[in-house]
Amino acid sequence: MTGFAVDGHSARAIVQLDRAVALTLLATVPIGRVVFSRNALPAIRPVNHFVEEDGRIIVRTRLTSRLTSAVRGNSDVVVAYEADEIDPHQRTGWSVVVTGLARPVTDPERIARYESLLHPWVDHVMNTVIEIEPSIVTGIRLVDKAA
Repeated sequence: MTGFAVDGHSARAIVQLDRAVALTLLATVPIGRVVFSRNALPAIRPVNHFVEEDGRIIVRTRLTSRLTSAVRGNSDVVVAYEADEIDPHQRTGWSVVVTGLARPVTDPERIARYESLLHPWVDHVMNTVIEIEPSIVTGIRLVDKAA
């Protein structure tokens, strides 16, 4: 654990999370950010997600999105997925990053299931389902150092 003080606020400690705890926390929030390559540069998009019991992260996107184009262009694409829940006033919370291979889901039964679980949160048709297979899962929790 590492403590720090910022602007006179009491110190916080950083607690490293194991894979299971990190994925459990990820499943508690509806929105995260997917990081992928666009023209050899990093691109980031907010998306809603669902976490399967085996840790796969499922997102819906548009067929014409940059993310879909990146994943469709190659069968497996390395992406990062990040979500967090941090209280800016208390300076406590957690952050999880998953790095893994993204690929389109093509099985009609799985697509139908995910379409029923993931509803678009923007006014666009979300007609593509992508799964991210987690290879590296890291996470931290920011806690009050006195805790």
